[in-house]
Amino acid sequence: MTTSQTERKGNRLSKIVTRTGDAGTTGLGDGSRTTKDSLRIDAIGEVDELNSSLGVLLCEDLPDAVRDALLDVQNDLFDLGGELCLPGMAVIKDAQVARLEAQTEAFNADLPMLKEFILPGGTRPAALAHLCRTVCRRAERSVVRLHHAEPLSDAARRYVNRLSDLLFILGRLLNRAGGRGDVLWQKGKNAA
Repeated sequence: MTTSQTERKGNRLSKIVTRTGDAGTTGLGDGSRTTKDSLRIDAIGEVDELNSSLGVLLCEDLPDAVRDALLDVQNDLFDLGGELCLPGMAVIKDAQVARLEAQTEAFNADLPMLKEFILPGGTRPAALAHLCRTVCRRAERSVVRLHHAEPLSDAARRYVNRLSDLLFILGRLLNRAGGRGDVLWQKGKNAA
């Protein structure tokens, strides 16, 4: 790293108020600037919100395996944010997608087969997992919109898709861990 790169990196980490975004632009990892309402910044923000939502879920009392999986996901989401921040960069790898698939299968193995749609709810940790799932779906939509404008890696798009599947399964698992079953949708329950 050159002295200039070291100083720039140090400034990013130590100086929070820069005033460089006051005109509605923000810097990307490659040094270029873009508008704060660009597709790229929208996707970065959605991924950041997802990571923060997972942080709230991690404040709950969770089984160790779930906690470990979510901490891995938080690190992966920082990788994804880095990929989104550096146009043309591919940081998320197929191995990270495969890990999510394997975890989803493992966590789902002991859950009863679904015959009905379920409602988000039950225990607080389960409800938070479902909330994270919906934030993940929104982040996925933002990543896909960005991909239509500027191609992203296949692994990045697959990762957020698989993550929403994992979060759905974790919602079910956390209800069971809390002594509750799934909250089942009752079609037409309130229809008069």
